[in-house]
Amino acid sequence: MLQSGGMPRSDFQNAAHSIAQQLQPFSPPPPPPGFGGPPPPPPSFGGFPPPPPPPPGMGGPPPPPPPPGMMGGPPPPPMMGGPVPLVAKPYIIELPYGMKPKKKWDLNMALKKANWKTIAPQTLSEKSFWVKIEEEKLASEDILAGLARFSTKAPVKLNKEEQENGSSTGNRKIKELRVLDPKSAQNLSILLGGSLKHMSFEELKVGILRCDEAVLSSNLLGQLINYLPPTDQLKRLEELQSQYNDLSGAEQFAVTISSVKRLVPRLKSLKFRSQYIDTVQDIKPGIVATIAACEEIKSSKKFARLLELVLLMGNVMNSGSRNGQAVGFEISYLPKLSNTKDVENRQTLLHYLVETVENKFPDVLNFHEELIHLDKAARVSVDTVQKSLRVMDSDIKSLETDVKNSRTPQGPDDLFFDVMNEFGKEARQQCDILQQMFSKIESLYSDIAEYFAFDKSKYSVEEFICDLKTFKDQFGQAHKENVKVRETEEKIRRAKEAKIKQDQEKAERMAKKKALVDINAGDDTGVMDSLLEALKTGQAFHRPDQKRKRTPRSGGAIGERRTERQTFRIGGNIRCRLDDDESM
Repeated sequence: MLQSGGMPRSDFQNAAHSIAQQLQPFSPPPPPPGFGGPPPPPPSFGGFPPPPPPPPGMGGPPPPPPPPGMMGGPPPPPMMGGPVPLVAKPYIIELPYGMKPKKKWDLNMALKKANWKTIAPQTLSEKSFWVKIEEEKLASEDILAGLARFSTKAPVKLNKEEQENGSSTGNRKIKELRVLDPKSAQNLSILLGGSLKHMSFEELKVGILRCDEAVLSSNLLGQLINYLPPTDQLKRLEELQSQYNDLSGAEQFAVTISSVKRLVPRLKSLKFRSQYIDTVQDIKPGIVATIAACEEIKSSKKFARLLELVLLMGNVMNSGSRNGQAVGFEISYLPKLSNTKDVENRQTLLHYLVETVENKFPDVLNFHEELIHLDKAARVSVDTVQKSLRVMDSDIKSLETDVKNSRTPQGPDDLFFDVMNEFGKEARQQCDILQQMFSKIESLYSDIAEYFAFDKSKYSVEEFICDLKTFKDQFGQAHKENVKVRETEEKIRRAKEAKIKQDQEKAERMAKKKALVDINAGDDTGVMDSLLEALKTGQAFHRPDQKRKRTPRSGGAIGERRTERQTFRIGGNIRCRLDDDESM
């Protein structure tokens, strides 16, 4: 029988028991007593022993001087210089805030390493999550022994994906006109033949003056802003107003619409108003979801327990390496748990984490229920939200400037000041609220960065939330796969039991049938008794392979008895003939 790791049951149990016995923490050696004693001898590097002590007295030749950079022993590492004695670094780490040194686990086999980035103790603050946890209390014999399945193995090669970009080209026909350049004329012709096909030039002009949303859609305003000719061409067209009828349709349109003063700023302000509600609806939910997600991540007890388990497993696997005895790890390591596979390449470290949670901490399985806003927050681009707020603030400032410059109406149809002044006040108030909410995201993320001890300038809030979302999804998928594996094993077990039961029943039926047919299995004594008993019961006349058929009696045959001679064979040895008219 095989265990889940793939090795024979006996070997797996022996290895598990051995590693559980060997996984005992090493205590760091005590420092030398006092400060007046000699420092501990420096460790040898590269296999070179320290030079022998000088001979007593002054006689004899002096020992050869040590090479440059060597103080009576091998050269110190590049980061350490001078005459300071070398001391084993893992034993002199001083942890802040009363933290105890992490245990060093002794392994009897090489395990794959948890490829994380450790947290430097000096970067921790008193509020940090890593200061409070005691993950070593979660260690148990079966958890530690289960890590034996992650022995060293060649890394799995990843497949590379290629992407191809397509390109398209198109040819445009160009017209030559009196004032407009060919490109501007073509753009205006497209606009006049599309969105303005059923609208006169004067109706559009009046709609702009009245700020009529029924006439000016967001799409139309964007086309007008993009397709209007440059300012110098508009000025030249103003000089040709007297020749209006001689101009082309595109130039006539440009002459008519350019009579509105501050046309482009006004169009931009109107476009901002038409898109304002959609912009707020795009920005605000993302800010709210990000704030809620940050608060949930920091306060989740179940997620904290998962981090403790990962730290425990990683420290065991990294025992004896430079990443061992870590006080913490960067959150970006969580999505990489699935990269570490077991000996058989069947399960990953993430699957083992889920299996451990299922067996030891089942209440932690639904940790995602404490992170209900994580999925929404993962779809938010904080940089995009920030840029949108900046654009909104800039558009509002432009609107406020345009409103101040439009106090005097351009005519009876000009309602720009009355309409846009009120809108500008509401937009400014809403923008300030959104900016305050966004500032709260930055404040919360700063607290989270301090809490989990990472550099927020190198790890953006989007990366942080997306990594947690990926880990959450991977955790749920691994749980489903573990359940499926157990169900498959249970089906196989039931099928085997049913097969065994079926074979037993078949054997019993065969034994009974054989006992009924083979009545001469013994000696000849008692054969006649058995024969008479078979005749009395009618068993002698019964053939198992044929069904008994009844012959209907005729009316004249009642009371008559026919004499039938029947011959049957018993055991192949005795043949008897009986007449029905003879009394038994």
